[in-house]
Amino acid sequence: MRKQKGFSLIELLIVVAIILIIAAIAIPNLLRSRIAANEASAVGSMRTINTAELTYNSTYPTIGYTSTMVNLATNGGNCSTPTSTSACLIDDTLSQATTAAASKSGYYFTLGPSSALGYTLTGQPAKAGSTGIKNFYTDGTAVIRYTTDGTAALVTSPSIQ
Repeated sequence: MRKQKGFSLIELLIVVAIILIIAAIAIPNLLRSRIAANEASAVGSMRTINTAELTYNSTYPTIGYTSTMVNLATNGGNCSTPTSTSACLIDDTLSQATTAAASKSGYYFTLGPSSALGYTLTGQPAKAGSTGIKNFYTDGTAVIRYTTDGTAALVTSPSIQ
């Protein structure tokens, strides 16, 4: 009688169990890495908006800071001749990331005027706990601050180092 070649059911189950154990260890690390990448992207986007606001303020001193991100982007205009409503300082993808549904790298941003600080900018995760944990805040001082308690970061929150 010839011996059959191949794996037994027990051997296959052991291999599947080992793969599942490895996946159970790797998936949480992958999710944490994705959250960290989204948070780094949000900080980079906020730095870009800070720079754009400072440039906008110096380019259009009679207007000062803008209170809408659309004015910082192309806004359907021609970048060969930027205007105060189409300054061409940030890309359109970032300027449209103003709601959770239209987020950029898991974060959306809210830009508003401030009489004392020039402007305020908050960055919030589109889905807290899944796309990001930290909420970010910055203003005319260009210092980026964060909080992890689920509320919008404020001027009293710790700054990003």
